[in-house]
Amino acid sequence: MQETGEIDAVAARVYRLRVIHPTDTVEQISARAGITPQETLEAESRLSALGLLRPSPSGGQVAVSPETAADTLLAPMEQDILQRRIAMAATRARLHALSGDYLEARSMRSAKSSIEIVQGTDNARAVIDDLVRTCSESLDALVPGSGLGEVAVRAAISNDREMLERGVKMRSLFQHSARKNRAQVRHVAVLTDAGAQVRSTTVLPSRMAIYDRSCAVLPLDPERGGAGAAVIRDPTVLNFLQQLFEHYWDRALDFSEEEQRDGPEPNEVERDVLLLMAAGKKDEAIAHQLGMSPRSVSRIVARLMERLGAESRFQAGARAALNGWLSDD
Repeated sequence: MQETGEIDAVAARVYRLRVIHPTDTVEQISARAGITPQETLEAESRLSALGLLRPSPSGGQVAVSPETAADTLLAPMEQDILQRRIAMAATRARLHALSGDYLEARSMRSAKSSIEIVQGTDNARAVIDDLVRTCSESLDALVPGSGLGEVAVRAAISNDREMLERGVKMRSLFQHSARKNRAQVRHVAVLTDAGAQVRSTTVLPSRMAIYDRSCAVLPLDPERGGAGAAVIRDPTVLNFLQQLFEHYWDRALDFSEEEQRDGPEPNEVERDVLLLMAAGKKDEAIAHQLGMSPRSVSRIVARLMERLGAESRFQAGARAALNGWLSDD
């Protein structure tokens, strides 16, 4: 049994015959088509439902052109779509009319307090979503812990790609433990392929995101302030937070770079750096002598001090000597 309105081979054959023989009876059409009268009636019913057949005053069925049938059948639908579009446009216009109020209120909020406390996870997420949407130049982020989970990664990838596509320079700093998180490793691969810079380090002080170097977001202490975020626009505090980010960034490894912190002895380059450190050389002098960049030297020094558990360059040199790392043997 065919559904009403379906055009199969039988219905198409009946339609053609009705175009040629509009005054034929059902029996005559059946004979011409080689089908039973019942099949003819069912086909004509489907064609009539689509507006392709109309009763003829002189008997029989008159075939209507597909274009005319489509105009008649779809006119109510098109009218409904038009009305919906008009309603959507009116709603959009009413919402857009509030844009000026929103921007004015937002600027007043920023001017009123350079450090804003946003209580509640949902409210904090709304603020962050707004910052992500309006970010146009840079995003520097510290992500402590073992990285994001599967759900968080899926949610982040879309926003990250959209930001990178519109030219935002993104730097993300994770802890080394995130390298063991498969979801996070996939996320990093997507970021780097899209042009982001990603590094990792041993310890990070807190989650932090700095948008366009003009606004930073820090999480509230759950034990003191509850869930939420601190939104910071104060230039002095922002400058400190940016320097804090650069401090950890300069001493971090590229996320894909092999970590060298568990080896019992330094490699050749690290030993050369240790010898010059023990001689009292600064990073710039070491870099010049070894033909390296000062940033690379700073990162090697930071890794060596971490491996030695040293809090100063002098202490690192002393412990390296006690370990026999500076001997010629």
